[in-house]
Amino acid sequence: MSDAVKPLSGNKKRQMKSAARLYAVQALFQMEHSSQPLDKVRLEFLDFRFGAEVDEDTDMVEGDVNLFTKLLEDAVNHQASIDQMTDRALVAKWPIDRIDPTIRALFRAAGAEMTQADTPPKVVIMEFVDIAKSFYPEGREPKFVNAVLDHMAREAKPEAF
Repeated sequence: MSDAVKPLSGNKKRQMKSAARLYAVQALFQMEHSSQPLDKVRLEFLDFRFGAEVDEDTDMVEGDVNLFTKLLEDAVNHQASIDQMTDRALVAKWPIDRIDPTIRALFRAAGAEMTQADTPPKVVIMEFVDIAKSFYPEGREPKFVNAVLDHMAREAKPEAF
């Protein structure tokens, strides 16, 4: 028997990236809500959420640690410019400070990936709209998120459109 690690399938890699994005939104929300620093929240997520068993029927999905860490760090380090870009995408009467904190965290994570990574903007939009759907399955929020992220993507990477 070999102790070699099997390479991950493309589907498994996509699932891990999707999970990392979801966890990044949750971590950014937690940081804002509790005023905890980045390092403390990141370690908590890595230690207690990535692949953790919640109960005998539910396991947390394993996430892409590198993507999760990059999204968190980029969202924090570039928060001012991401928030300004988000504000430009919002209606003038609704600055980012008035947005639901979960959606605000989502915009920051998505903005970090749009501006600091090579991920195609349409992939970023699709992934984060799916996250919005998981938080707001019955609401209009996913359509709102889609519209704002589309505007942000056209500003961040106009060459992609």
